[in-house]
Formats: sequence, structure tokens, C-alpha cells
Amino acid sequence: MKIAVLSTNPDLYSTRRLVEAIISRGHEPTVIDHVKCSVMIEGGKPSIIYKGKSIPELDAAIPRIGTSVSSFGCAVVRQLELMKVFTTVKSQAILRSRDKLRSMQVLAKSGVDVPKTVFAKNPAQVNELIHLVGGPPVVIKLLEGTQGVGVVLAETIKAAKSTIEAFYGLRANFLIQEYIAESKGADIRAFVIGNKVIAAMKRQGAESDFRSNLHRGGAGQIIELSPEEEHTAIAAAKALGVKIAGVDMLQSDRGPLVMEVNSSPGLRGIEEISGIDIASLIVSYIEDKIVTDEGDTVGV
Repeated sequence: MKIAVLSTNPDLYSTRRLVEAIISRGHEPTVIDHVKCSVMIEGGKPSIIYKGKSIPELDAAIPRIGTSVSSFGCAVVRQLELMKVFTTVKSQAILRSRDKLRSMQVLAKSGVDVPKTVFAKNPAQVNELIHLVGGPPVVIKLLEGTQGVGVVLAETIKAAKSTIEAFYGLRANFLIQEYIAESKGADIRAFVIGNKVIAAMKRQGAESDFRSNLHRGGAGQIIELSPEEEHTAIAAAKALGVKIAGVDMLQSDRGPLVMEVNSSPGLRGIEEISGIDIASLIVSYIEDKIVTDEGDTVGV
């Protein structure tokens, strides 16, 4: 098979590992920078132009779409869907997972437990919003934030008001979320492929930082999920339609709470900590599913 990895940088760890896995399993890899693609729209003849030529016929594609180019990247993925190329994640699933508010709404509707979250546009409601989620303290998150950027822990009403008013002043969209003190600055990243958790790690935030992202100096260790945690991770990925996902959860007194479902989860941390060849498992998933593509409806 000819399998494309959509990535803006062929030297990124996840991109390199996927290319290696594609080769090791006897397939032909190609790395396509989706930002440099042009989507050609023509009745009955969808195509993608890359480096001045129509991309060659592909059997499958693994989208690695960055948050900053979600909209355009998803247009490229949608075009591949129209071209009947198997993709490991659908364009609509990427967009659902990237929109923090929408994803929380979808998860809650599906019965997946999430932290108490409010979204509002009226600055006069600040006190009410803080108390609605049981604060202070509260966590304030920019809707477009990623890897812990744009996430603030406000430990007092004064601090929460200052942050909220600053975000309102910048016309930024944000969520106010309950702070789960018992998680003690740690979260769980469960890596889901299909309907199975392949590996899971507990990520502990750096000293004095409540954010547990490895990109921000957090440390990780491999763990075995409880049956409830495993069920929650799989249910969250399924609710958002993300077949290959990094599901981030907090351990709370009322059970696991899903914070986010990442549709382009990084491989470095989970592979290095678990010792599992996740890149090869992704290629194996393609091999198993390409003949029986579920054929999700393409949203336009």
C-alpha cells in the first residue's frame, strides 16, 4: 500500500516513527505537507495539488494536523475522503475534537463524565460563573489553547476576575472549569486505537505547575487503567468519532473525568515510557480497516 503521512515537518518524532513503521510493514510511505497543498475542486474530479502536481494515488493517509492550521488541514483531509482515500481520522472528527466547547458538549451528551464547565460572554456574570463550577479555585482555558498554553489556574475570586476580564478584553473565547484538587496536578493519557486502549501513562506536572503536559516539563509513568477508566477513554474517543486518540482524563473522587480527546496525539512520550511500538500498531490498524472502511459521512 501507499500510505501518506500528512505532516508539516518530516523530522518530527511522530512523523519519523510512522514512516519507519510503514516501511517495516512492507508499505510505501510518503510525507505530504498539507499546508503546501492546494485543494482542486471540480465536478466529479476532486484532486489535491502538491509541489505543482496532483498527488499520486494513495491507499491511506495518516493526518497529523496541527492546531494552528486545523481548518485548512481538515479541508485537505476532507478532499482525501472525497477521493476515496482511507484516513485514520475523519475531517469532521478532527474539527469536533479541536473545538473544546463543542467536544465537551458532545461528550456530556454521550454520557461521558467531564469537569463542570461553563461558557458565557457577559462580563457581569463573573461571580456567578465562578460559583457555578464550585470555585474558587477555577481553571480558565482558551478555546484555541494547546499543550497547556492558554490554561490558567485562578486560586481566588480576585485572580479569576482579573483573568476573565483580561480575556474578555482581548475578545478571546474561553471556558471556566472546576478545579479537581484531588488530581494533585496529574492526569492520565490513554492512547486509544479503534476500540482498545493500547497504552496509558500518568503525567505529573512539574513542581508548582498544575498542568501535566510533558511539553511543559511534566513527567510520565506507565500505568494500568481501572476498568472504569478504560471504559471512559474508549467511550470518549467513540463519542467524538476519533479512531486513533489520546484521551486525557483526571482522577477525581467521582471517577474519571475527560478533559480532552486529542486527534493527533504525539507518539514520543507514550512510546518511550511504555516501550510499545505504537506507530506499527497504527499501521496495523490501517491494514485491518482499509478493506472495511466504515465510510463515515463526509461533512462539507
